[in-house]
Amino acid sequence: MAVQGSLNAALSKVIGLLETTFFVHIIGTVVLGILLFGFKLGKGNMAALTQAPWYSYLGGVISVFIIYLVAASIPEVGVANATTAIIIGQVLTAIIIDASGAFGLATISWGWSQVAGVAFLAIGAKLLLRGI
Repeated sequence: MAVQGSLNAALSKVIGLLETTFFVHIIGTVVLGILLFGFKLGKGNMAALTQAPWYSYLGGVISVFIIYLVAASIPEVGVANATTAIIIGQVLTAIIIDASGAFGLATISWGWSQVAGVAFLAIGAKLLLRGI
């Protein structure tokens, strides 16, 4: 995450944020196309594409925002601070998804030890982000 974000931030300084987001997705699509169709590495069922729930395709839309925001934030706050904020955001989002069973996933309850772990994570993030 830190390396990818740094590379995207560097590219965005040269060609722009939206342009970087676009080309990162194009390059990723080409690489995946080569792996999937050229090397036949896919083990899934492309014929079942229409059977997935509509919301399962939103990952691509969300990735556009993530790539853009990471590339925009790294030059402003630094790689360590941006990565820390991303990890905290991801963990908090994961807690909500686990607790609610969103997207058809199993509901996973949290105990006090997990809550304490998140609290320590937040304290550590505050210490890391202290300079902001």
